[in-house]
Amino acid sequence: MIGIFDSGIGGLSVLAAIARALPQADLIYLADTAHLPYGDKDDAFIRQRVLDIGRHLVDLGCTLVVVACNTATAAAVATFRDAFPDTPVVGVEPGVKPAAAASQSGRIAVLATASTARSERLARLIHRHAGKVRVDVEACPGWATRVEALHLDDPGFAAEARRHLAPLLASGADRIVLGCTHYAFLIPMLEPIVAGRAQLVDVADAVARQCVRLAGATATGDGRLTLLATAHPERLQAALPKLGLHWLTPRLLVPARLTRI
Repeated sequence: MIGIFDSGIGGLSVLAAIARALPQADLIYLADTAHLPYGDKDDAFIRQRVLDIGRHLVDLGCTLVVVACNTATAAAVATFRDAFPDTPVVGVEPGVKPAAAASQSGRIAVLATASTARSERLARLIHRHAGKVRVDVEACPGWATRVEALHLDDPGFAAEARRHLAPLLASGADRIVLGCTHYAFLIPMLEPIVAGRAQLVDVADAVARQCVRLAGATATGDGRLTLLATAHPERLQAALPKLGLHWLTPRLLVPARLTRI
């Protein structure tokens, strides 16, 4: 069984990619909705949440865990690995490496939460994989929260996105990295803004490929999906059709459930 978690619904983009890649695998998705967003929390708080949720998923029988949150990965994936050395874990990092490799202009940008934007892990990622490319990191406060509220077609939100992207595009960035799993659900809004000037870079499919490599026996099962949330589980399930993920609903044997962690 594979456990996938995020602060809220953003990691559903990663869940969907894993479900497509491993259709027979039993999956648990846990949304820490009682504590979202993670983007404005300090690292110590995030590390403790990751440890608590990781322990819960392992206790439920997960033999592979996916930290489907860029902020949590940056703050705590190393701590998770130290605490659970026998459990493979896959983190989610912004796609700086593929963006830098594909850039024709020699300039890319990363859209991220405030926490990820200031993280040492992102700085190391840029240093390691984008040494010859200029990288602009753009913090996007509140974006994850707006996705959680499913305000995906709000004209005001689109105008705000244009304000963030305009200077990046004007500077010549030709790859825009989505540095938060929530932002994958903004692609329909962002693509018209960057069309003809830049390409958006998401890593959900790359995470799914890593899960295929690591899953082994956990890739077999009944194709069941379990949804858990630390608050308002009904909202988690209701988000599936609104995000175009209605095809996951038949995998649910029971409605989304509340879990206390």
